[in-house]
Amino acid sequence: MANQKVTGLQRIINAAGYSMAGFKACYQHEAAFRQELLALVPLLPLALYLGNSGVERALLLGSLLLVLLMELVNSAIEAVVDRFGGEQHELSGRAKDMGSAAVFLSIVLALLTWGLVLLT
Repeated sequence: MANQKVTGLQRIINAAGYSMAGFKACYQHEAAFRQELLALVPLLPLALYLGNSGVERALLLGSLLLVLLMELVNSAIEAVVDRFGGEQHELSGRAKDMGSAAVFLSIVLALLTWGLVLLT
């Protein structure tokens, strides 16, 4: 748990460290995150090149980052559910399915965004 007495710049530095640890853990333990990150590598410069305006570039890039964001949230949900037991439970399955649905919708949004920006 974070030290509640740390404030100011040190708190921001600590928070950045926790964030980096989260990225590292997700990369190490989640194949889907690695795959989505691998897709981001060529798509990121392509988004900057294909976007005709700052808004288009932001939409293209933002939709890609949203996929990673949702994968991080989904992975966090799965880790918490798995932490509290391996037995099957309806609510555990529902939580994992909802996290997966969030990732799916973010991918659909990214595909729609890229399609609409590039085709119009």
